[in-house]
Amino acid sequence: MIKRLRRKFITISIVAVSSVMVLLFVLVNVANFISVNSKLNNTIEMISSNQGIFPEFEERKQPPEGEMKEPRESGFDRQFNEETPFSTRYFVLYFTANGEKIKSNLDRIAAVTEEDTEQFISLALKHGEGYGFTDGYKYKVVPQSDGSFMAVFLNDEREISSAFTILIVSLCATVICIALICIIIVLFSKRAMDPVIQSNQKQKQFITDASHELKTPITVITTSLSVLEMEVGKQKWIDKAKAQTEKLKDLVNSLVTLSRMDEEENPLEQKNFDLSLALKETAESFSDFAESQGHPLKIEVEPDITYCGDEYSLRQLSSILIDNAVKYASENTPISFSLKREKKGVTVTTENECDSINEAELDRLFDRFYRADKARSGEKKGFGIGLSIARSICEAHRGEIRAVSDGKKTIKFIAKLK
Repeated sequence: MIKRLRRKFITISIVAVSSVMVLLFVLVNVANFISVNSKLNNTIEMISSNQGIFPEFEERKQPPEGEMKEPRESGFDRQFNEETPFSTRYFVLYFTANGEKIKSNLDRIAAVTEEDTEQFISLALKHGEGYGFTDGYKYKVVPQSDGSFMAVFLNDEREISSAFTILIVSLCATVICIALICIIIVLFSKRAMDPVIQSNQKQKQFITDASHELKTPITVITTSLSVLEMEVGKQKWIDKAKAQTEKLKDLVNSLVTLSRMDEEENPLEQKNFDLSLALKETAESFSDFAESQGHPLKIEVEPDITYCGDEYSLRQLSSILIDNAVKYASENTPISFSLKREKKGVTVTTENECDSINEAELDRLFDRFYRADKARSGEKKGFGIGLSIARSICEAHRGEIRAVSDGKKTIKFIAKLK
C-alpha cells in the first residue's frame, strides 16, 4: 500500500509540475511570436504607408552640455529610429492585376535580383490583399488607387532565427527543469511519506500484536466451553458462546490476513498452476451450500487457463466473492460465477440480484468494516472485511476489483488479474 501511495504521490507531483512548466514554455513562446509578428507588421505597415520607403526621421536635437537626451515617447518611437532603415532589408514590387511588373525597388535588398521578382509577383498575386509569409520573408499586398498593387517584402530571417533560438533554449530549459524536478521529487518522496509509513507500520504492528494476544484467550475459551458442555450437556447459552467465539476467531484470522497482504514485500507464493481447475473446484464446493440458501449457483469456467500467482489466495478470492453473493442475494434468486480469459490476464466475475443498490456506495463496499445500512441491521454474518481482503488479493496480483450495477437490482463484482 505504501509503495502504491508513494507512486501516486510521485505521479501527481510530476504531472502537476510538468504541466506548469509546459504551460510556462507555451506562454513564453506564444508571447515572443506575437511580439515578433507585431514588430514585422509595424515595419511593413510603415513602409507600405510611405509608398515603399522609410519615412525621414526627424533628428533629435542634441541637448545643451550637461543635460540628458529626451526619452522616446512611445514604443513605436523606440522600435523605429534613424538607424532602422539601415538595419532593415526589404524590397517593394508594383504590378498590375494581370501580374505585369510596373516597377520594383530593390535598393534595400541584396539577395533578390530583377529576375527573381517574377516569382514574388506571382506569389503576391495568388495570395491577394493582406499579410502573408514565404520563405525568409513576410509580405503585405496593398491595392493602389489606380487598380494596381504594391507588395512589400520584408526579410524576417533574423527575427525568425531569434524566435527559433528562444524556442530551442526554452524547450531545453523546460526539459532540464522537469528532469531535475522529477529527480528531486523521487529522492525526497520517501521523506515526505515517512509519517504515513510510520503510522501504517504502527497500525500493522498493532493488528499483529492484538491478533496474537487474542488467539490465546480465544483458544482457552473454546476449550473451556467444550469441557463445560461435556459436564452439563448441551445448552443454548453454551452454543451461543461457542458461535461468538468462532466468529471472533474468524475476525482475528481476517485481520491477520489483511495485515499480511499489506506488507511491502509481497507475501504470496507466485507459481504457475491450473487456475480453471482451482476456481472450478472452489465454486463447486459452494454449490450445495448456495442451493440450501435458495440460490442456485451457475458456474461458467473457461477451461485450460494457466496462471502465475498464489493458488491459495486466488481460491480465497473466489470463496469471498461467492460467499458474499450468497449472503446478500435476494431470496430464491440465482448466482452466477465465471472465469474468462482476457487479452491481458483473466477476469473472475460474480453476479446476483439484491434487494436494493445504492450506486454511490459501490466503491465503499471494499472499505474495511463497511457494510450497507440494511446489511448492518439484518442477520447477515460477517464483519465487512471480506471484500477488503479480495481487493488486497487482486492488487497483489497486479489487478483490480470493482462493483458495478445495471441501475436496477443486479450487482456484479469483477476482479481482473494480470
